[in-house]
Amino acid sequence: MKNVTIWHNPRCSKSRNALTLLEEKGIEAEVVKYLDTPPTKEELKTLLLQLGMSARELMRTKEDIYKELGLKEVEDEEKLIEAMVANPKLIERPVIIKEGKAVIGRPIENVVELLEL
Repeated sequence: MKNVTIWHNPRCSKSRNALTLLEEKGIEAEVVKYLDTPPTKEELKTLLLQLGMSARELMRTKEDIYKELGLKEVEDEEKLIEAMVANPKLIERPVIIKEGKAVIGRPIENVVELLEL
């Protein structure tokens, strides 16, 4: 059953934990290594709708690149999305998508809740 997708960063412990949880529940998720294959602008817009959040809420604001690009001062949603497309390291992780709904897997309880829907 591949009705679950995880935007995964293998170097991130939270991302690995979420993937392990899916495997333990017998869910064969589609694994998207978003750092290797960055999402398109359209994919990010769809994801933001599924998450019900703004671009900034999906961003890792403590990353050096966030500060280097001066994104704290940027209000334009399109520009923030473009920054994430160009620098996928800015995208919070992991993201789990199931049947048109999505959560950020921090804390892991978010993933558990999504899977129970």
